Amino acid sequence: MIRVLVVDDVAPMAEQYAYDLARVGEYDTLVARSGAEGLDLLASEAIDCVILDLEMPVLDGFGVLQELKRREVDVPVIVYTGTGDFDRCIRAVRLGAEGFIDKDEPIERVVREIENVLERRRLRHEVHQLSTQLGGSSALVGSSPAMQRLKETLMRLAPIPSPALIFGESGSGKEIVARELHRLGPAGDAPFVAVNSAALPDHLIESELFGHERGSFTGANRLRRGAFETAANGTLFLDEVGELSQAAQAKLLRVLEERVVTRVGGDREIPVRARVVAASNRDLEVEVSGGRFREDLYYRLNVHMIAVPPLRDRRSDIPELTDHLIAVTCRRFGMRVKSVSPEARERLADYDWRRNNVRELRNTVERMIIAADGDTIESRHVPPGITDGVTPRPRSRSGQTFQEQKAEAERQIVVEALERNGWHVTKTAQALGLADHASLLKIMRRHNIVRPE
Repeated sequence: MIRVLVVDDVAPMAEQYAYDLARVGEYDTLVARSGAEGLDLLASEAIDCVILDLEMPVLDGFGVLQELKRREVDVPVIVYTGTGDFDRCIRAVRLGAEGFIDKDEPIERVVREIENVLERRRLRHEVHQLSTQLGGSSALVGSSPAMQRLKETLMRLAPIPSPALIFGESGSGKEIVARELHRLGPAGDAPFVAVNSAALPDHLIESELFGHERGSFTGANRLRRGAFETAANGTLFLDEVGELSQAAQAKLLRVLEERVVTRVGGDREIPVRARVVAASNRDLEVEVSGGRFREDLYYRLNVHMIAVPPLRDRRSDIPELTDHLIAVTCRRFGMRVKSVSPEARERLADYDWRRNNVRELRNTVERMIIAADGDTIESRHVPPGITDGVTPRPRSRSGQTFQEQKAEAERQIVVEALERNGWHVTKTAQALGLADHASLLKIMRRHNIVRPE
């Protein structure tokens, strides 16, 4: 439920506003009768929106806005005034308020303004997430058999709210897969919260996941919602879940079983609805047998298991993935998009990418873009570590059947031939010794091969 704080020194006005907002907007409302009391409540309670009076003694609305900025409290504020002086409201907006209303406005208009402010906040958060995603390794780029199977798996599992466990090598794109699972689900517009379990020291894991109350430990000068609360009815992604301590594993298991969290230093149980998606590049079954990961937690998380293929098992995606990463990187650098010569593409396709998969390819692409002065990336711009680390063919791909390896090999042969011939279908068909271009088009349709944009 959305929680709204009304800050006004006129008690009858504040109480009436809070009552009407709870009745019309169905909000959970709180009242503060001074600016100082409002700041205290914001430090001790989880507030979604503030209705702030500008005309208050001692600490007025402008002072509250300045103090919120100083304390880095990120909560949307709507100011209201009974003077009709909207120049003061504009000044408040410049100090960080996200909207303003007159005290005489109908309560339905106030509710609408609250909804608009919260929606704008949600959209900004979503745009930020998308920008982060596009600026990162890659989206689910590729049409290889391995990627087609992965996309089909996500389509099947997305509507199901049960926990899921994603496993794959480092840099293979496990977080991208989790985001796609979230996007395709029924709550795709709800928050997606990612927590890197390996990057958190033990003493902060509980605060990060479950939140903490004000004063619960040194430095906890205000209430903080944890990742479970922040995710709301969206998705909580626990990356490298195998790195959690035994104590944190036990508490995570309790949350998954009881669907409630208790903030550090608190005693109130808070219901949670977020879908939990975990990921690991470790073999958690081995971790369980070695006593490093709880067996009961493992079986709670792996209701559905999603395997992310390593890049070497979908080499035919490398040209498309390379073009995508070049476009994203050049846009980030403010540069004109560069092209890649067939020789450079062949060198990239021959490399194993075993060390860090798509992340390694992304870093290599960035280095090539910087090394190439002109508009074309040539084979000489491919880093020596890549050209020295090629794997001779034929290659055996673990985890794939003979038919799957055969399909991927055929797809790769066709894609590389098309690249060498500038995607000229007739020339490529002749180079491959096919009867005519129609034969090649048939093969391309079978393998879902399309020219990268």
